[in-house]
Amino acid sequence: MAKKTYIVAGTAVALGVAAWLFWRPDQALRVAAGVAAHHVCSMTFISGQDPKETYDQLVVPVLGDAVGRLLTPHVSRETRSVEVSGPFRSLARADFTPGYGCRLTLPGNRPVVADHVAHASADDGFAPADPVTATQPAIAAALDRVFAESPAQPVKHVKAVVIVKDGHVIAERYAPGFDLHTPLLSFSVAKSFTNAFLGILAREGKVDPKTPLDAPEWQAPGDPRRTITIEDLMRMRSGLAAEEAESAYSPVARMEFTQADMAAYAAAQPAKEPPNRSFDYTSADTVLLSRLVGEKVGGGPAGLRDFARRELFDRLGMGDVTMEFDGRGTFVGSTYVYTSARDYARFGMLYLRDGVAPDGDRVLPEGWVAWSRTSTLGAPYGAGFWTNDGPSKPAKWRVEAGFPKDGFYASGTMGQRIYVVPSQQLVIVRFGYSAPPDYGIEDDLALIAATIAATRTAR
Repeated sequence: MAKKTYIVAGTAVALGVAAWLFWRPDQALRVAAGVAAHHVCSMTFISGQDPKETYDQLVVPVLGDAVGRLLTPHVSRETRSVEVSGPFRSLARADFTPGYGCRLTLPGNRPVVADHVAHASADDGFAPADPVTATQPAIAAALDRVFAESPAQPVKHVKAVVIVKDGHVIAERYAPGFDLHTPLLSFSVAKSFTNAFLGILAREGKVDPKTPLDAPEWQAPGDPRRTITIEDLMRMRSGLAAEEAESAYSPVARMEFTQADMAAYAAAQPAKEPPNRSFDYTSADTVLLSRLVGEKVGGGPAGLRDFARRELFDRLGMGDVTMEFDGRGTFVGSTYVYTSARDYARFGMLYLRDGVAPDGDRVLPEGWVAWSRTSTLGAPYGAGFWTNDGPSKPAKWRVEAGFPKDGFYASGTMGQRIYVVPSQQLVIVRFGYSAPPDYGIEDDLALIAATIAATRTAR
């Protein structure tokens, strides 16, 4: 098995004890408190989850036990906020705004006005009103394996799985406290939503991935970043020195948890090499793309939400979707989208259908999906999706484990994934708070293989 599976596609803020002790412990503690405040706020006020369980299962594994014990989250349901204190003082606060989710309180934040209209998922035969129980024994057994915990293995804390075959939900399962309506935190699955927004703008003629990003911060004569294209950023080959590492000191950790203007911070990172030289995964690239999407759509956060609802969510029959924004009103398209497991599956179906909506109208340009799943410089990553295309060891390992060669997936750290297998007309959604090193992916691959075998037999 290839141990380096490239599945940790998300906000890299794991803060080990060593990272906290070296250099600037005050900075590390500030980032850690931001992680705690944001995640507890979002899971409490968007997803309706218990704050303590969220802290124990989602936050502490990211921060590490030693740092986790130093922090205390205080939830106010009256003000819909979470304040995190450390030794002797308050360190971070996050506030919930209906329609916009949670946002850290940071200098430079612009006010946002609550604006939420409830949306129901379409009643279109995609799934019945009640959860669908697996009828094939092999699929049921594979689901048992996905959810099972073992004292000898890293925890998985799987919260939701939905299996879609030939356009219909054929099986699903949820952890206690979660159901078919619970909004789930996406982490870097959000990057695939940013891919969709760019695809829509490309279809409208407003974006060409081959053109330079043309960031205002890169306009000085001779600035090597002026040649970075939209495609370079989508494929994580920008050459920016914006490391996404398991450290509070990495640029991405500072961007996400200390900066009101994430895109400006990302744009300020220097070039370490020319673009299109090497694959280097970083959320900073996607945040720059999110700013571009907002600029092309116009109207600030409300304008982008209206665009997303009109051009994507309604066309796919998706219900409530929360998109979070930074302090300057840029969609955090690298990390923060929330919706139900079924609606994540509806999103996956868009890519299964080559960018075509259920009504037959095209949402993404012809060829966009194939382009998005084409590997980048030999890495197991395309443009906003991880892929089995290409020569990489992780891709080969996944194919050998039963995930077909044409498969690709949206992925977030700790095990949020939307698997798409066009050749099998199969989409599988799996969301959890799973531990490294493999974040439960071996069990997912067994589920994919079992589902393919069982549904082939049933035909």
